[in-house]
Amino acid sequence: MTYNLSELFEQIVDDAPERTALVTQERRLTYAQLDERATRLAHHLRDQGVGAGDHVGLHLVNGTEYVEGMLAAFKLRAVPININYRYVERELEYLYDNADLVALVFHRRFAPLVGTVAPGIATLTHLVMVDDDSGEPAPLDAVDYEDALAAASPARDFAGRSSDDVYCAYTGGTTGMPKGVLWRHEDIFFASMGGGDPTMMDGPISAPEQLTGRIPEIGIVQLVTPPFMHVSAHWSAFHAFYGGGKVVVPTPGSFDPAEAWSLIDAEGVNIITLVGDAMVRPLLEHYADDPDRYEGASLFAIASGGAVLSTSCKNLAQELIPNIIVIDGYGSSETGIAGTQARLPGGERTEGGRFQMDDRTRVFDDDMAPVEPGSGVVGQVARRGRIPLGYHKDPEKTAATFVEVDGERWVLSGDLATVDTDGTVVLHGRGSVSINTGGEKVHPEEVESTVIGHPGVRDVVVVGVPDERWGQRVVAVVEARPGHDVTLDDIQAFAREQLAGYKLPRDLVLVDSLLRNPNGKADYAWARDQATAALEPDASETAPAG
Repeated sequence: MTYNLSELFEQIVDDAPERTALVTQERRLTYAQLDERATRLAHHLRDQGVGAGDHVGLHLVNGTEYVEGMLAAFKLRAVPININYRYVERELEYLYDNADLVALVFHRRFAPLVGTVAPGIATLTHLVMVDDDSGEPAPLDAVDYEDALAAASPARDFAGRSSDDVYCAYTGGTTGMPKGVLWRHEDIFFASMGGGDPTMMDGPISAPEQLTGRIPEIGIVQLVTPPFMHVSAHWSAFHAFYGGGKVVVPTPGSFDPAEAWSLIDAEGVNIITLVGDAMVRPLLEHYADDPDRYEGASLFAIASGGAVLSTSCKNLAQELIPNIIVIDGYGSSETGIAGTQARLPGGERTEGGRFQMDDRTRVFDDDMAPVEPGSGVVGQVARRGRIPLGYHKDPEKTAATFVEVDGERWVLSGDLATVDTDGTVVLHGRGSVSINTGGEKVHPEEVESTVIGHPGVRDVVVVGVPDERWGQRVVAVVEARPGHDVTLDDIQAFAREQLAGYKLPRDLVLVDSLLRNPNGKADYAWARDQATAALEPDASETAPAG
């Protein structure tokens, strides 16, 4: 037995076949049903020549087909590739080609783009289309998904699977074209999928066959709201699967707080996975508008990852739902889950952006020496141990990101941080989006986590725009709450007690609706374009506030 992700899943299937595994808008599947559908898809792909090491693209919105596609690829020792469904033609051409796709599973709504891009990819020889209500014309050579499953074998006869098989996560980051982060199955299982410890109380397993001994009598029910095209959804779902839990997925599209609360009650959800303030705050505000509308009795934890959860949002959660646990996770496609902060009911009101890290995480200064706790030195977060193999087809980026220090291999996260005297790591955001104003470094996430607490601000992204005198100036791109008039003076007065003067926004750009990536992360490129377009005629000569 190995740590191949499909073999681990099959253990759960054999131990608890009739448990509900996955609930979507379209269907409910037990573990046995989910496994059979994935097995049939694997046979169909294998019949088309897909094998070990081949890359299978998943150009899908959330649904059972996404999970089936991942499991089918793992069964074949192939590699599922997450496709960002917001990408336009140029980006898809790059991703399909860079990922060396040999097969593609896609929703019909994306057929026009697939039909344009796929013929130009020499390696891509097989298309499987999941029908939906879009009515888009299908590419002539696409096979219907359900027809393919119906005609394929349900026999679980896959050999040679290994702990060394590859899991890939394509990530766009904040700049540049997407890159594929390559992990061994065993490493990603322990780094991000629970390591066989579903309750987070017993520690990781030491052998694959121990997994079924850890299944709780009643499995955790987890509502996974981010799109599966992002790793936070993979990790949350498979963590639940490996504990025999139930994964609930809302309707694809924009996050709907009303649907989330309805699903919490209908499915007995225990944990909801969200991404930062952009999703947590609307969930809480909807509840606050009519707290008697929902029971919410089953919910004991709100888990956020992928974006910093502000202090004000954590406070709001526990004011509205006193018994809730607020879990703030830190990690990335390159590091896995590297740190957490769990605020217990009635516990200390810890600030956002502060994480307890284990001994495999360190903050290095510019000379690759560990940052001294309490020194105030800003360094880069790094991770050792179970880390990725590198980037797909990018040896230069791999060499720059995965480095050796004192004989150990580390991955550099790109996140800047300081270390408190007690060892707590305090994040300051990504270096690639930091703002240099008059020689001072400003980290957008720090400013955002403060400004979002303003009662008139519904959402905010902070960017730097060119300034002739100061290099860059800090701009807050804000979506105001309905009925609130927000001014720059308001924002500066509110934030001044928490931020140094040079960090205060020098300009305010109001937008009707703030655009974020589907996983809830800030779209800094879009926000920068909005700020530049709004402010370009009035290039500022003023000094940073303070």
